Amino acid sequence: MTSLRKLGSSDLEVFPLALGGNVFGWTADEAASFAVLDAYTAAGGNFVDTADVYSAWADGNRGGESETILGKWLKARGNRSEVIVATKVSQHPEFQGLSAANIKAAADASLRRLGTDHIDLYYTHYDKPEVPVEEIIGALDELVKAGKVRQIAASNISAERLRESLEFSDREGLTRYVALQPHYNLVSRDTYEGALQDLADREGLSAVPYYALASGFLTGKYRPGTTVRSARAGGAARHLETERGRKVLAALDEIAEAHDAPVATVALAWLAARPTVAAPIASARTVEQLPALLGVAELTLTDAELTRLTEASA
Repeated sequence: MTSLRKLGSSDLEVFPLALGGNVFGWTADEAASFAVLDAYTAAGGNFVDTADVYSAWADGNRGGESETILGKWLKARGNRSEVIVATKVSQHPEFQGLSAANIKAAADASLRRLGTDHIDLYYTHYDKPEVPVEEIIGALDELVKAGKVRQIAASNISAERLRESLEFSDREGLTRYVALQPHYNLVSRDTYEGALQDLADREGLSAVPYYALASGFLTGKYRPGTTVRSARAGGAARHLETERGRKVLAALDEIAEAHDAPVATVALAWLAARPTVAAPIASARTVEQLPALLGVAELTLTDAELTRLTEASA
């Protein structure tokens, strides 16, 4: 039985891999999404990450497709109490921004699509520095007091704004962020490491990194001279052009071979072992893609292997 990890100072205990819901209703249709969700939970997974905007960017979509599919699956399986549902506010085409009124209206819309009366973890998707932290935290606190949200978190936020938010929550005795969702992986360390990570560490927040596999680059399928058919191939392949990318792949290959494990599992295991990280996020379009992701729950890298990866990616 995989041990769950505590999310910051909250009462939420999560599987060490969060399943990304960005593909539901985009590159995975409803049937494929149901199959992936079934396989993830069958393996002990309990933490699904979505957002109200997923996947408004796809042709014919309006936003809310991912939440709707997840809601249908929760209803069909009758397992709402066993799944920690995380979703986000600020980017839906009809619910833009972080004004108090928008946060509350967007939360109600998310609850309807998810077919539930509460969201376990509610993120501000992109911080909006023009909105005072007092207004944002005030609205989130109202949602918590109303029982619509259990815990709150922030994604894509600066260390300064995060610190202001936490200070305001503490000063006024209001609900406090328990987690952060930064862009963080072996080839993208600069956004999170430093001031933001130090603050999370000091204040007891957990990180739940997105792009944990660098849009697929850290699965090892992108190699010089290869072509990959994927909606995200362009973003992933550019890492091949950097010295950091090539060094990281070489180190991953070596360690993956030593453990007889997929490259993706090793990349996730490095991330899961980083200070403050509770659970990296990774998504799967098909059930076949899941084992390499779920393997993070079982793979423990040695100190020497962690150092080798950290140095290769410096």
